[in-house]
Order: sequence, then structure tokens, then C-alpha cells
Amino acid sequence: MTSTASQQSYLADLFSLDGRVAVVTGGSSGIGRAIAGALARAGASVVAVARGEERLAAAVGELTADGCRAAWVAGDLGSREAVRAVAEEAAAVYGEPDILVNCAGINLRPPMDELDEDVWDATMAVNLEAPFLLGRRFGPGMAERGFGRIIHISSQQAHRAFVSSGAYGVSKGALESLARSQAEAWSPYGVTCNTLVPGFVMTPLNARLSADPERVAALAARTMAGRNGLAGDFAGAAVYLASRASAYVTGQSICVDGGFSVH
Repeated sequence: MTSTASQQSYLADLFSLDGRVAVVTGGSSGIGRAIAGALARAGASVVAVARGEERLAAAVGELTADGCRAAWVAGDLGSREAVRAVAEEAAAVYGEPDILVNCAGINLRPPMDELDEDVWDATMAVNLEAPFLLGRRFGPGMAERGFGRIIHISSQQAHRAFVSSGAYGVSKGALESLARSQAEAWSPYGVTCNTLVPGFVMTPLNARLSADPERVAALAARTMAGRNGLAGDFAGAAVYLASRASAYVTGQSICVDGGFSVH
């Protein structure tokens, strides 16, 4: 029988993030907060990025109270200049990141015939252009060092239209394509780029839908697990994709959705 010490060593070799630095956008709430916590508890030094200082401080305070190494940077990812400023500030905390998680997003979903250019531009700026710019800033450095992990958070709307997908669905479909393009460019140098695809998850981003009990129940019924997602459901998948264990997994869209996508 394998000894406990041997088991722990084996698991650490596969999944430990000791010595790694992670930047997590949208890290103050919902899926982003859960992923930031998972990476930090797996050993990474984590910089959480979001707009609201109060929620950032609460999220990071919870991690540091648990003995994790974590910090936060407040910033809006809605303009190129702001993204560049956030990237430099985040990199200055613990050094250049080995792991980039793009979870920040906006979910403006007016009916298509009411979708104006302002909503389109705002959606693409945060959901697509910010991940592109952050990848361009950090990806080449990861490649030079021979290790990197880029993880995007997409949506079922990238694959199927329902509840007024609008510009949001378009941005998420493009985000998954961005991951494949990044994987093509940097995977030969040890940088994997993948996407986690949630089903319906009860988070602040989905506050409008969450307020409709009938719609929430209908979405749960579309899963195989019989329930909607929770932010914590993404912890294991995020640690896996951030670790050595996923070295040969790249360019993939991995559904974490209780079977929603195949039911």
C-alpha cells in the first residue's frame, strides 16, 4: 500500500501551485472569487482584480486569514488604457504571473432589436478585448519562462442561444476562439490556454435570472445533476488547469455544468 507521505508527494507534484503567481480578474465575487481562493489554497500567490475595493478587500482578507498569500488590485477593464494599467499594477505585486484567469465579465442582455452599439462595445471591451490584452501582456513572458496557464471563463451562450444571448453570447464564443489562437501560439513553449464553460451558476453576474424562481428551476431541470451550479464547483477544474497535471491539455473548452450541455 502506498504510504501517506508518498501519496502527498505524488499529488503535490501533480497539483501543487507552490511558487506560482496567479492573476485572477473578476476575483472579488462569484466564480472568480472561488477560483482565486482555490489557487491560493493550492499554494499560488494570487492577485485578485476587480472594480469594487470593498469586495476585493473582503475576498483577499478571507484568504490571508487562512494563511494564503493574496493581494488585490482595483481597476476597470472597460478600456485599453485601464487594462494596461491594471496589468502593470498586478505584475508589480508578486512579479510576472505564471497563471492568468480571465473571469471578469459584464452581462448586458437587451433583446437583439434593442441592442445598441454602446452595449456591444462595452461587452466586447470587458469580455473579449481585456482577455486579449492581458494575454498579450503576460503570454510571451510565460513562454519565455517555459511555463504558463491561461484560463478563460466562458458560457453556454458561446454554444447555444437562450434567454437573449445578444452580445454576451457573441463575446463568449469569440473568447473560446481566442483561447485556441493563444494555445496555437504559445503551447509549444509550455503555455496552455483553455476555457471553462459554466452552465447556469447562482452568482451576482446572473442576478436577473436568479430572481426568477421558475426560470431557475427550469434551468436546473436541464442539467443531469439536477441542480444549478455553485461557484465552488469550479475550484477543482481551475487547480487542474493551472497545475502541471494539465500540461497536455490546451485549446480546449471544458464544460463544468452538471451535464447541462449534453442533456
